[in-house]
Amino acid sequence: MRVRREAIGTTTGHAEQGPTAVEAYTLDTEDGLAVTVWTYGATLVEVLVPDRAGRVANVVVRAPDLATQQDRARSCYLGATVGRYARCIAGARFALDGVEHRVDANEGRHHVHGGTLGFDRFVWEADVEEERERLSLRLRLDRPDGDQGYPGALSAETVYRVERGGRLTFEHRATTTAATVVALTNHAAWNLAGAGTVDGHRLAINAGRVLLVDRDVVPVGPPAAVAGTPFDYSTARPIAGERLDHSFVLDDQAWAAELVDPVSGRAMLVRTDQPGLQVYSGEVLPEPRAGLCLQTGAWPDSPNRPDYPSSRLDPGEVYLHRTTHEFSARARAPRTAA
Repeated sequence: MRVRREAIGTTTGHAEQGPTAVEAYTLDTEDGLAVTVWTYGATLVEVLVPDRAGRVANVVVRAPDLATQQDRARSCYLGATVGRYARCIAGARFALDGVEHRVDANEGRHHVHGGTLGFDRFVWEADVEEERERLSLRLRLDRPDGDQGYPGALSAETVYRVERGGRLTFEHRATTTAATVVALTNHAAWNLAGAGTVDGHRLAINAGRVLLVDRDVVPVGPPAAVAGTPFDYSTARPIAGERLDHSFVLDDQAWAAELVDPVSGRAMLVRTDQPGLQVYSGEVLPEPRAGLCLQTGAWPDSPNRPDYPSSRLDPGEVYLHRTTHEFSARARAPRTAA
């Protein structure tokens, strides 16, 4: 196992963080899995895995360079760690203990993925931890009280961990100095073929319910049953033709989703300790439907929905979110007789 570190450039900077050097870290298990992360946005830019014939490809959609990654209109948050609250907060406001907090409205009248200067717009501090059977990259970011309108100074941490046998884990942690809301996630767009669209992929989701949304992708009510609807992925099926930008209510922690590319044989099993899985079919990615986002985490707009699982974090508590992606390569299914 080995770690490679290289400089990739300097950010243009903004009001909260001036021009800052950015580094790339590659964690290579040397048994078929190698992962590259940029310190800008704690961003996942490469996940190299072999297909059934041993051919290696990058299975996440990435920006070609740092300049593109800094331009949200072109990068669409690809691979970034998003927060302080991933997905939407409707009306860009929420209340805690009777006090209303107004956060940055960066998508029309709503707040999405942490605001104009969300966590994806910062260079994080990084350290590597090397162990016999796994490698970890630990990234840290501190944001002050009032950042983007959120109460409480927040200390956030994202860990990328690779292990022999094809396992990649994301681990998010946070602590706060005042009551706040937190929901971090990774915004990777997966393409197990390594190129083209994901229309030929097969998807299974361990969810019997989904959150229906309005035209602004804001939930409109309690979870709805998926049985008999286009949202029923309880049995694996192709995603071709389906437009998805919905949060699925995970049934248990045994598994969250499984994605398979039948042509290459690459398969990815997702496990998480989170209550929701946001599935986005990538219509507005730089190349439409070039990747499928499987974002584990809190339900959208939960700060305004007391009937949803809470995203509140208080001083003295630790926010913890862990998601594991297990990669494998499947043999080609035998042909059936005509």
